Amino acid sequence: MSVGILIIGHDNVGESLRDNAVKTFGAQRLPLAVVSIGRDCEPERAHAQASAMIQALDQGDGVLVLTDICGATPCNIATRLLGEGRVKIVTGVNLPMLLRVLNYADLGLERLVDKAITGGRDGIVEISDTD
Repeated sequence: MSVGILIIGHDNVGESLRDNAVKTFGAQRLPLAVVSIGRDCEPERAHAQASAMIQALDQGDGVLVLTDICGATPCNIATRLLGEGRVKIVTGVNLPMLLRVLNYADLGLERLVDKAITGGRDGIVEISDTD
């Protein structure tokens, strides 16, 4: 088994990340779903959708929820999921974070949180002129 992944993000952020990850790996390697939060989002409806996805994604090892911006609507919706089974949240999702999570989804939820954070952080690098 492996940890399920739910991305909750603004507009098409989650879909774009998912699509790029699928291109990288050739196919989805674990349960992965996206909830998109648009400008006209109804938070109760989005919460219900996310809650249903948590139930569908959890194969016994829990679900890691990745959000784009801490304190924004996607993160607030995710926070309400914390009481619904084994759920952990990491905010600030980027493609390096998602790729790391997909590579290590069999490690378990607690260790996967650490991999997500280091993957996201290690993917942020300054490129400068060497002259």
